[in-house]
Amino acid sequence: MNIFRRHPKTFAHGIHPPEHKDQTNSLPIRQFPFAPALIVPLKQHIGNAAVPVVREGQEVTRGQLIAEPDGFVSVALHAPSSGIVRRIGLAPSITGEMRPAIFIEPFPASTQERLEGEPCDVETATPSEIIQAVQQAGIVGLGGAGFPSHAKMQVPEGKFIDTLIINGAECEPYLTADHRVMLEQPQDVILGVRYLLKATAASKAIIGIEANKQDAADSLRAAIPDGAPITVEVLPVKFPQGAAEMLIKVLLGREKPTGARAADIHTLVFNVTSTSEIGRLLPHGAGLQERVITISGSAVRDKGNYRIAVGTPIRFVLEQVGLADDVSCVFLGGPMMGQALSSLDIPVMKDTLGVVALTERETGPLATRKEYACIRCAACVDACPMFLNPSQLGLLAKHGQFERMQDELHLSQCFECGSCTFVCPSHIPLVHDFRIAKAALWKARASA
Repeated sequence: MNIFRRHPKTFAHGIHPPEHKDQTNSLPIRQFPFAPALIVPLKQHIGNAAVPVVREGQEVTRGQLIAEPDGFVSVALHAPSSGIVRRIGLAPSITGEMRPAIFIEPFPASTQERLEGEPCDVETATPSEIIQAVQQAGIVGLGGAGFPSHAKMQVPEGKFIDTLIINGAECEPYLTADHRVMLEQPQDVILGVRYLLKATAASKAIIGIEANKQDAADSLRAAIPDGAPITVEVLPVKFPQGAAEMLIKVLLGREKPTGARAADIHTLVFNVTSTSEIGRLLPHGAGLQERVITISGSAVRDKGNYRIAVGTPIRFVLEQVGLADDVSCVFLGGPMMGQALSSLDIPVMKDTLGVVALTERETGPLATRKEYACIRCAACVDACPMFLNPSQLGLLAKHGQFERMQDELHLSQCFECGSCTFVCPSHIPLVHDFRIAKAALWKARASA
């Protein structure tokens, strides 16, 4: 641990969970088959849900606009396949809520050619035209945040951006989709960076990549045009290196004040796959209707990195790759920051990073192990990259003292990386308790 603390390009605290990336990091991206029915939620991003512009029974072409943005903090949705809109109604979500969605039945014999629109040329487009093109392309934070990319690109009045950080850390165990995108689509990534530089007027961009993806770093460096203000920084492997706060601190030596945004310290952070989609789609005036995700874990037979249509049901995904008989748990995302699924009847969405399925041999002890009282060992305090006190936060959560968690111990600074839960010898589900507290606080303030 000490060697990492002395390294000039890392952050204090953090953990080193088993990576499990060797299961898929050498497997190239493959196209996934279309499901017999696709469920396209109207809200796949932070902000307002998109508004349908198609009707039930209407035929649509792959890439066609099917829902338009509802205001600035909203993005367009595009048909993930050519087919028929069977209905517009409610569908289950990962939160358990029923949310509006467009149900599309793909044409079995279709060539599934993608519909293209008006190109946005990086050389001639104005910053506002680029921002509008990103919104109409439906691009959001593909690293899991789901924040509309165009809204982040709109620099607040009175602020300026001097540096863009492109997040290629991908520190979550099992996941390798970003790795393969950087390795196989370096030109798209670099072109996406050029769009971002022009739209934000930033003077330079830094692509941060962990050392376990050296081949991706080499691939991107080779794709950077001579004289371009773009550099690649290779960072030590450490979790949660991919958090925006950590990358800003590591690469720029800046700390974001409590309650501030990245723009307040003159930087913006974009996921590398989001950046790649900007470079891949804008030159063709196309919309985001698919994404690359990792399907991995000990319970998965045909592991890999797949380009999958948005709206593909998770149940269909797992049927196609095959599961072991003793599958026990399925995560959407990775095991550290992802969410265990209670239902497989939800679709792949724009912010779906991966699907990880584990066997009973791995998850059995987790499901049955007993939770003990906190022993004040401070392992969670040493692990927390935000220098919070998870132990004290956990004790307050158990007693329902949610306001004190925020007012005295800065609960809102926790980005739920899971490091504290991972190291806790008493098996206290700290992040789970924090999520309950945050939800309660949000509900109380919304009804006030």
